[in-house]
Amino acid sequence: MRTLREHLEPVPFVQRSALYEAGSRLTHLYFPTEGLVSLLHGMADGASAEVAIVGTEGVVGISLVMGRETTPSSAIVQSPGQALRVGADVLEREIRRGGRLQQLLLGYTHSLIAQMSQAAVCNRHHSVEQRLCRWLLMSLDRLLADEIAVTQELIASMLGVRREGVTEAASRLEEAGIIRRSRGRVALLDRRGMEARSCECYLFVRRETDRLLTQVYRAPPPV
Repeated sequence: MRTLREHLEPVPFVQRSALYEAGSRLTHLYFPTEGLVSLLHGMADGASAEVAIVGTEGVVGISLVMGRETTPSSAIVQSPGQALRVGADVLEREIRRGGRLQQLLLGYTHSLIAQMSQAAVCNRHHSVEQRLCRWLLMSLDRLLADEIAVTQELIASMLGVRREGVTEAASRLEEAGIIRRSRGRVALLDRRGMEARSCECYLFVRRETDRLLTQVYRAPPPV
């Protein structure tokens, strides 16, 4: 991993900027150190929906780990921050060496696939309020914060629902004292209350992520 560290390049995460577009050639793998990235799948009519969220727990550009240079999804910076990135050629050489880096990246790939699969089930079977709670909890977990800068229009786009549905669900949460809304921001006031109103999908994804991070922190330090 020492070789990889020598090639890491710090880059800013500018809100609403695209790290890559669907079908484009991937040139870098990103390790977010601050901020939030949404992986989106688009439709022919221009609509899109979020299939996964990536924060400091993960990496962006996972198709490179699987030996693919393109991906059907787009990666859009949702919350600004910064990241470290490494070129695809350097990453490929390191993965071929095997060892701990390969194991960690494959472990994260499993975690990401689990998140995507659960999102598909959630979008099919759960209410807008449950999905909103899941989305807010997952986003705040990855930001390590209790407040997020986001509009209801953006949330609706991420969930693939009408804005009016998000507004109604958010109003109920605010009336219950679970969140506080201000212009372009949502603050979490009652985590237990939000977890109770969320669906089981949040806890499923959280367990998978926690299991991955436990493996990371139990690992011996790189040499």
